[in-house]
Amino acid sequence: MPALQVDKRHMGTDVVILKNGRRICGTRGCLASAPLHQNKSYFEFKLQSTRTWGIGVAIQKVNLNQVPLGRNMHSLVIRNDRALYHNNEEKSRLPANSLPQEGNVAGITYDQVELNVYLSGKNMHRPASGIRGTVYPVVYVDNSAILSVSEFYHTPPPGFEIILFE
Repeated sequence: MPALQVDKRHMGTDVVILKNGRRICGTRGCLASAPLHQNKSYFEFKLQSTRTWGIGVAIQKVNLNQVPLGRNMHSLVIRNDRALYHNNEEKSRLPANSLPQEGNVAGITYDQVELNVYLSGKNMHRPASGIRGTVYPVVYVDNSAILSVSEFYHTPPPGFEIILFE
């Protein structure tokens, strides 16, 4: 089964893609290579170097040159400050004792309505919703952050599957 990669055709102008499409650095955002077609999707990114970053879902209309994402209706992301944003509104926030750190794996579940975050395999129980349409995994980096598509360090939660490719 092919692995998820970031998509060089849908990325911001100053994004650097390394490791055969599996690592993002530089500045700006990038969509993943496949949309979330199944009802319950799961994907992971490893925080290689934490500075300014975001992970979530977005529709293709998202402006990948305007970070942070989550400022309009085209994306729903968790940012490095622990908050989930959609349409410039804080929809949820991870618990105070769960600041994502370098080396953590951020897992995302999305069921076509609600996005939830897992931090190193632990459910943060802070869901957020609001985005509509065909969504793709999205990431952005800035200020020397580096993120990598994870090789699935954690088993998807019950009922969720890794992203299927058409």
